[in-house]
Amino acid sequence: MSVFSWSLAPTLTLAAVALGYLLGSIPFGILITRLAGTADIRTIGSGNIGATNVLRTGRKDLAAATLLGDALKGTVAVLVAGALWGADAALAAGLGAFVGHLLPVWLKFKGGKGVATFLGIALGLFWPSAIAFAVVWLAVAYLSRYSSLAALVAAVATPLAAYGLGAPRVGLLLALLALLLWGKHHANISRLLSGTETKIGAKG
Repeated sequence: MSVFSWSLAPTLTLAAVALGYLLGSIPFGILITRLAGTADIRTIGSGNIGATNVLRTGRKDLAAATLLGDALKGTVAVLVAGALWGADAALAAGLGAFVGHLLPVWLKFKGGKGVATFLGIALGLFWPSAIAFAVVWLAVAYLSRYSSLAALVAAVATPLAAYGLGAPRVGLLLALLALLLWGKHHANISRLLSGTETKIGAKG
């Protein structure tokens, strides 16, 4: 089968994307911090709704829960779509879930940067690529103390791992998602280049 082949009917493709979008747009960072009674996560730190910014509340448990929720919504999207409609649907749902996290309709299309959801999608589609992401992220984060840099490098490594390990179609999708992820990190890239990026554990 060609890397670019597509066997899913348009109606099912749209259904898979919609399923992924609805799951991906669940704002776990906001929901979890509200249930815990903390301040609106969008008013502190970077204003982002992801786990890294939740960590700036000083609540590691809330950050871990946000990370898990944001990752699993991507995993669930691709697994459910794949079980219902096959491998092409899983890919479509992965794209939908990622876009849903970046541009959730419930938050006026102002979502997160997609790191945890990217990992969850990779896990659901081809778990070795998720392992590659985790290993690279941990190594870069440990050496640099920059979460954003770790995410950027890991996002590049993940599609390469998928392609090299025999899942080229997954690698192609993950490469597209990596481009979107890099785009959402444009401000972080500028701060990394200027030396003003916030390090892991800092409250600013």
